[in-house]
Amino acid sequence: MKGIRARLTANFMVVIIITVTILEVLLIYTVRQNYYGSLEGSLTNQIKISAVLYAKYFSDTSLQENVLYNVDAFWNQSNAEVEIVDQDSHIVMDSLGVIPAGNVDVNDIQDALNGKTGRWIGTLNGQKVMAVAYPLTANNQIVGALRFITSLSAVDQDIQNTAYIFISIGLVVVFIVGFISIFLANTIIVPLKEVTEAAQEMAAGNFKARSEKTHEDEIGKLSDTLNYMADEIVKKEQLKNDFISSVSHELRTPLTSIMGWAITLQNEKFQQKEMLNDGLGIIAKESERLTHMVEELLDFSKFVSGRIKLQNEEINMVNLMEYIHKQLTPRAVREKVNFTVQYPEYLPSLITDSNRLKQLFINILDNAFNFTSAGGWITFNVEIQNEGFIFTITDTGCGIADDELPMVKEKFYKGKSSRSKNGIGLSICEEIVNLMGGTLEITSEVNQGTVVVINLIKGASSCG
Repeated sequence: MKGIRARLTANFMVVIIITVTILEVLLIYTVRQNYYGSLEGSLTNQIKISAVLYAKYFSDTSLQENVLYNVDAFWNQSNAEVEIVDQDSHIVMDSLGVIPAGNVDVNDIQDALNGKTGRWIGTLNGQKVMAVAYPLTANNQIVGALRFITSLSAVDQDIQNTAYIFISIGLVVVFIVGFISIFLANTIIVPLKEVTEAAQEMAAGNFKARSEKTHEDEIGKLSDTLNYMADEIVKKEQLKNDFISSVSHELRTPLTSIMGWAITLQNEKFQQKEMLNDGLGIIAKESERLTHMVEELLDFSKFVSGRIKLQNEEINMVNLMEYIHKQLTPRAVREKVNFTVQYPEYLPSLITDSNRLKQLFINILDNAFNFTSAGGWITFNVEIQNEGFIFTITDTGCGIADDELPMVKEKFYKGKSSRSKNGIGLSICEEIVNLMGGTLEITSEVNQGTVVVINLIKGASSCG
């Protein structure tokens, strides 16, 4: 859990640090632009006033004469360094007294000589400066340029101080959010830890343990799923125990009978022909019961492990229905049950596994016979609808209770009725229908009877 908490907190912190950093950069950039813009605006206003003053009061004399006699008029307008440039880009006056030789090819001066306001930021004499240049006019003619230069040291220092304040605020924000991130991480980790502890108890075999749901979120859904899984495991465990108990009972009965008759027939007193025939007949019958039960168990094992594969072939459905009718009619007569098989005169072929299809129908019909008393009736009806077959098996037996009906197809489920067997017959039927790509539905009413509906498509079914 510590690892998850650390990762969550780290992820929160990374997001916050990146966000704060971006905001800090934008704020500092905005402050710098505002400071530089304000300084540039101030210099521009000052230089325009000086240029207007020159054009109004000093334009009647040449630029050089004004530099000699009226230069103080320009200095008084600003605290910045003042330069005057003639039309040939030569500096004719510098308020600091430093006049370089030759032309001054700087963008802001060239802009001013072309009649525009020039701006420039760069390094001059080892110092970062800002310069603003403006044209000087006389009689509507550009006679030179006026240039104000000011150091950016103080401005940069103010920007730096402001940046320190912003960075300090950002660090405080990151520090506070760090604690909030730990708290937020705990809101995820604590419920997850509780779910993990419940899962560990279940893994240790305590399926009564439950995970407490605290929120309607993904962790809440995980708790519900874990609790549902525990309920299902308990239910399946109970079904398995009931199944083992049922199978043990079912196996014990024929084995006891076989053993009893085998011991009896070993005694010379009971070896008369009639007694031998009766005993051997019972042994054969009980052995057949055991064989049938073992075959069911083997089939069930194969279905569960996914090792069953259908051997598809084209089946004549009329012949199949007649076969089932002939096979079960003697039982119906013996048990005094009215058994009828109904189907259209023409039935199309069905491509699937013939043996598994017989097993499916006989298993369900066997259930119907088991739960239908003498005088009742069982019908096996076939209809063709669209692209499929609808097989309906209806009986007037004792029916299935509402609370049992949803579970009768579950593995190992053995009904409450004394006529219930080992609880795997219908689950095998369900597996066969699923392999064939169909559906099996059961409806029932207590003391009224049961209806089983099987839908199968005409085409080839799954090969498993």
